[in-house]
Amino acid sequence: MKKNDEFYVSYLEGSLGVKTKKVLKRFAISAILLLSVSALLFSFSQKPFKNASFELLSETKITGTFHESPYPMLRVEVAENTFKNILLVGFGKSSVNPYLKSIIEETKDIKGKTLTIEGNLIYYNGKTLMQITNDEKVTLSKANASNKIPLQNVISKMTLQGEIIDPKCYFGVMKPGKGKIHRSCAVRCISGGIPPVLATTDDNNISQYYLLTDLTGNPINQEVLPFIGKPSEIKGTVQKMEDWYLLKINPKDIKVTSELSNIY
Repeated sequence: MKKNDEFYVSYLEGSLGVKTKKVLKRFAISAILLLSVSALLFSFSQKPFKNASFELLSETKITGTFHESPYPMLRVEVAENTFKNILLVGFGKSSVNPYLKSIIEETKDIKGKTLTIEGNLIYYNGKTLMQITNDEKVTLSKANASNKIPLQNVISKMTLQGEIIDPKCYFGVMKPGKGKIHRSCAVRCISGGIPPVLATTDDNNISQYYLLTDLTGNPINQEVLPFIGKPSEIKGTVQKMEDWYLLKINPKDIKVTSELSNIY
């Protein structure tokens, strides 16, 4: 050992040399800077939380015209000749159908009838859903049904890229509500009867959402389960129903792709 070499003995106080102290100090400073920069870069790489709302702890009462086109909705007049179609879902990962059973048995057919429903609102990006947790909070209104069932206007055949999601979690509590993190939850929700939705963006990078149906306009829950949460290309016929788009598809035409468009 050279004369100027430092030798550290842990049990001897003050044996840590000047050179060793400088090296340890430089290492500690470098490590702190590296961790700080890494944390900053990681935070910038994360996508922001969606500005979604799920009024889980409060209930809202709404009145409108019930229809299934093909999923249960309540058509509500929010301004003169302006309507919003609120998608109805059940508690947890179930459809709204069990909560409508009592009133259907009582009135036989509720399509086109005016209902008053009290439940939890979910809304994001112009879309509104309502979670119903108690069938006693679904009542037939005494008011006359002044609102008609919305018309579906054919736009064109399209090929769209995006991701099949369940709107309850995507518009509500899941942040993020896409990809692998969302897949298992969405599969259970859609298999439980919650309508499947294709989330995508248009040419102007504006988010768009399409309720998926089969070619004849019927629900298509089970058929899309293998594709949920995966980047997909889907071709079908687009129809507009006031504030919602519908995409009529053949599940055989769904293709899983390697890239996913920005759906936020």
